[in-house]
Amino acid sequence: MSADTSSNSSAHSRAGRGTRDRTAWLIAALTLLLGGVFVVVDLAYNQGKLIAPLDDVYIHLQYGSRLGAGDPFQYHPGEPVSTGASSVLYALMLGAGHLLGFQGNLLLPFAVVLGIGCLAATAAVVYRLGQALVGRAVGVWSGVLVAVSGPLLWGAASGMEIGLTALLLMTTLLAFVRERPRRRFVLTPVLSSLLALVRPEGFVFAVLVCGAMVWTLLAARRAGQATTRRTLRSAALSLLPVAAGLGQYLFYLLATGTMTANGVRAKSHLYDRPQFFLGDFVDRTTANVRGFVDALVGLNNQDFAFPGALVLCVGGLAYLLVTRPVWRPLTVAVGLGLGAVLVAASTLNTALIHEMRYIQPFLPLVVLLAACGVYALTRPLVRERTRRIALHTMLVVALLFSLLALPAWAVKLGRQAATIRDTDVSVGAWISGNLPPDAVVAVKDVGAIAYFGERRTVDLIGLTTNGFAEPSNHGTGALYEALRRLPADRRPGYFAVYAEEPGPPMQPLVDGGVLNPQPLITFPVRTPPALDGFSIVPFTELHVYRANWALAGSGDRAPVAGDVRDYLNVGDVAAEEEHGYEPRMAQPGLQPDTVLRRQGDVLDSGRIIVGGERFTVDGLKPGEPLTISSRTLAPGVERELRVRVNGADAGIWRHAPGHRGWTQDTFTVPGDAITSPEVKLELEPVRPLLSPYPEYTSFGYWLSQ
Repeated sequence: MSADTSSNSSAHSRAGRGTRDRTAWLIAALTLLLGGVFVVVDLAYNQGKLIAPLDDVYIHLQYGSRLGAGDPFQYHPGEPVSTGASSVLYALMLGAGHLLGFQGNLLLPFAVVLGIGCLAATAAVVYRLGQALVGRAVGVWSGVLVAVSGPLLWGAASGMEIGLTALLLMTTLLAFVRERPRRRFVLTPVLSSLLALVRPEGFVFAVLVCGAMVWTLLAARRAGQATTRRTLRSAALSLLPVAAGLGQYLFYLLATGTMTANGVRAKSHLYDRPQFFLGDFVDRTTANVRGFVDALVGLNNQDFAFPGALVLCVGGLAYLLVTRPVWRPLTVAVGLGLGAVLVAASTLNTALIHEMRYIQPFLPLVVLLAACGVYALTRPLVRERTRRIALHTMLVVALLFSLLALPAWAVKLGRQAATIRDTDVSVGAWISGNLPPDAVVAVKDVGAIAYFGERRTVDLIGLTTNGFAEPSNHGTGALYEALRRLPADRRPGYFAVYAEEPGPPMQPLVDGGVLNPQPLITFPVRTPPALDGFSIVPFTELHVYRANWALAGSGDRAPVAGDVRDYLNVGDVAAEEEHGYEPRMAQPGLQPDTVLRRQGDVLDSGRIIVGGERFTVDGLKPGEPLTISSRTLAPGVERELRVRVNGADAGIWRHAPGHRGWTQDTFTVPGDAITSPEVKLELEPVRPLLSPYPEYTSFGYWLSQ
C-alpha cells in the first residue's frame, strides 16, 4: 500500500470517529462567531433592526409566510400558484419557521440564524471531507478558510438559501465518500435530491453526482463485488435526485401551465429579449463566464476568493484524479458539475450582481479543492518537514488574504441592508400606512414592498405575477398592454417603481398619462455607496405614483372606416401570438423593442422595426379586395415595403413621411389574392440585403373589406 493511500485510509478512519474529534466543533464555533459579527454589523447600520441586504430575501419570506398560512406558493391569498421563489425547498423551510411561530419581523431572524447555522455545519463538513480525501491538514485548512470567507458569511447572514445550499452540497459529497466503500448509496441520493430542490444550479450538480453513483455501482458489478439485482436496485435509488428535480418541474407544469419558472423567463438569456439570437446568447453567456473566472481567480478588487483559488482548484482536481483512483467517479462529477454550474448561472442576466450569489454555495468546494491543489504543489518536495512548511506557508497566505477581505464584506452587508431599508422597506411601510387596504400596487422590487406593505402587488418584472416576464422583457409598450388586459379590480391603482433597469423604463407611462406626472412620494437612496461607487440597488430614487387608466384601449379604435375583419395590435404580446406575428429584423442582434406613445387622446403600443414584419390574419371573405390600414411612426422618412400575400408578390406599399407624429396609411390587396379566410402577410424591404433598411415604429394593422 502506498504512503498516500495509507494516509488516506487513516484519515478516513479518523473521520469516522465523529464526536471524539473536536476540530470540527471548533471550526463550526468560529463560523458561528464570525456570523454573529456580521449580524451585529447589520444591526449597527440599521438602528438595532435586522434588515436583509437584498430585496429578493423578502420574496422568499413572503412565500414562506403564505406557506405557513396555508396558501402554498401563492404570493398573495387567492392568487394562482407562481414560481417566483427560486428555491422551493427554502420556501418550505421558511413556511415551517412560520408555523413554529417565527412570523412577521421574526421570520427574517429565523432565516439568518438558519443560514449561519448551515454555514457553520458546512465548514465542519468541509473539514471532514478534506480529511477523508487527502488528510487532516487539508481538512483543517479548508474548514478554516470556509469559516473566514467573506462572501460565504455575507450569504449566510443575508437570509437567502446560500448556507442551506452549501450544506446540502458538501454533505452530499461527504455521504458519497463514506458510502462508496460499501458500494451502496442510501444517504447520498436523499441529500442530493434535496440539493436538486434547493437551487436550479443544485439540480445541475446533483445530476452529475447521480452519474458518479451509477458509475461506481457498475464498476463494482464488473469487478464481481455486487450482484446484478443489487446493482439495479441501487442504481434506481441513485437516480432519485433526477426524479426529484423533474418532479419539481412537473409541479410547475401542472400549477402554472409551463415547466419554465418565472425567474428563468425574466432573467435567462433565452427569454430576456424580444427575439433570440444564438450569437448574442453565446456572447453574453461567455462574458458572464469570464466574469466568474475573474472573480474566482481572485485577482480583482471584489475579494471573492484568495489569489489563485481557481487555478489551485483545477490543480486539486487533477491531483485527486491521478492519485486517488478510488474517488475518480466523484472527482470527474465534481469537475464537470462545477463547470456546468458556472455555465448554467452564466445564462442569467443577473449572474454577476448581488455578490454573485448563485455560485456562492459552491465556494466551499472550490476552497477545498484549492487546498488540495496546494497540497499537490508540495508533494514534489523531498523532505516531509519541508512539505509541511510549504503547505502551511501557502495556506497561511490564503488565510491572510481572506482575513484582510473579511471586514469589507461585513461592511458591505451593513451598507446594503441600510440601502434596502432606505428604499424598499421604507416604501412598504409607507404603503401599509397610506394606501387603502384593497389597493393594488405595481412594483419592480416585489419583495419588501409586498412583505411590509401588506397590499396586493403586480410584479412588473414577472417573478411573482404569472405572465408578466415576457411583456416586461419586450419593453414598456408590451407591459402596458399586459396591465390593461387585467380585470379592473386587479389592475394596479398605484405604481411603486424606479426609472432604471431592470425592467422597462417607466417614463413612457408618465408621458402617456398612465401615471400622474407628480409622484405621491419619492424615496431617495441616502445610504453612501461603497468606495467603488457600487450600490446594491440599481436606482437613485424610488417613486410612488397614482395610476390613471382613462385612455386604456384607446389605441384599438380603427383609424379608418369599413368592415374591419381582423385587427393586430402590435406591441401586445398576446395579440401578436394569436396572429403569429414576427418582426423580421434586417440584422441579427437588432431587437424589436416595444414602446408606448400618446397622440392626442390615443395611447398605443408599438414595436421598433428595422426591416419588416410577418403575420397571419383571419376572418376574411375570399375573392374580395383587402384593405390593410396601418399606424406607424417614422418622422421625416419615406419608406417602401414589398407586400407578399401567402408568399406571392402583391405590390409595393409606399408610406408617406410623418412630420408631427404617427401616420395612417393604407394598401389594397386585389381580391384574387385572397383565396381563403386566412392569409399570411409579409412586409419586407424592397432591397432586403442592402442598407438603408425600412426603419419605423409599427403600432397596429386593421384589415377591412
